[in-house]
Amino acid sequence: MPEGDSVYLVARTLDARLRGTVVARSDLRVPRHATADLSGRAVLGTSSVGKHLLTRFGGGITLHTHLRMDGSWTVLAPGKVLPRRVQPDVRVLLTTTGGPGVVDGAPGPTAAALQMPVVELVETAHEDDVVGHLGPDLLGPGWARGGPDEAVRRLAGRPARGIKPALLDQRNLAGVGNLWADETCFLRGLDPWTPVGDVDLPPLVALAARMLRHSATAPGAYQVTTGDTRRGRSHWVVGRAGRPCLRCGTTVLVREEVAGDPEQRRTWWCPRCQPEPPVRAEPGSG
Repeated sequence: MPEGDSVYLVARTLDARLRGTVVARSDLRVPRHATADLSGRAVLGTSSVGKHLLTRFGGGITLHTHLRMDGSWTVLAPGKVLPRRVQPDVRVLLTTTGGPGVVDGAPGPTAAALQMPVVELVETAHEDDVVGHLGPDLLGPGWARGGPDEAVRRLAGRPARGIKPALLDQRNLAGVGNLWADETCFLRGLDPWTPVGDVDLPPLVALAARMLRHSATAPGAYQVTTGDTRRGRSHWVVGRAGRPCLRCGTTVLVREEVAGDPEQRRTWWCPRCQPEPPVRAEPGSG
């Protein structure tokens, strides 16, 4: 599943290429909106909220999309068309006119959403209906205005829960995916199943936010957590099962995903750098 930084970069691309254009033709190939027509509406911009994308149009309409595992957006230069082999995968097609550096009325870029599992139109005034449940967005403009404190508060609400599934819960903080959860746990020396109540949450949240922002904004840093861009050395633990830990040499372990259980995603960790927390004695057992 794409991480928050991946979706943030998609939003920036869509915003840069489509903002200021006008929809000449729209085709939403999902049953709910098959007859919807966005033609004539100006594209006001695209932003991300966690792993969700919001493309806003004149007239108070927002296109909400979510990539989940297989979805993607692509933007074609004026006059270009999608290869025939991907045509069956198209879920949204927006043909535009005008745009940055283009004469009004002249062909603009075409945007296409492929294999997109979530496609819905909502009133812009009611975007909270689709993203209001999310915790603070680590890459959002409001993060600096109380985001870290609110994320800590939400995480702390279930102290017995494992720290990794808590980080993946978008209701706590929006944007952390499997890669960032595992790499953050490694860098904080936490066994992924350490109870939230045993974790020093403020530095953990600060680290996750700092890494995602660096990945999304620093040239050449995209999803590199070790600082080493060489093949097989860009992550501390993710994807390194059976190989030596880059820090201590211990074999990195992986626990496979448990189907149907959102608390048990595939997890990589180093058992030496991330030791299991001590077992707490039950009250009165001593």
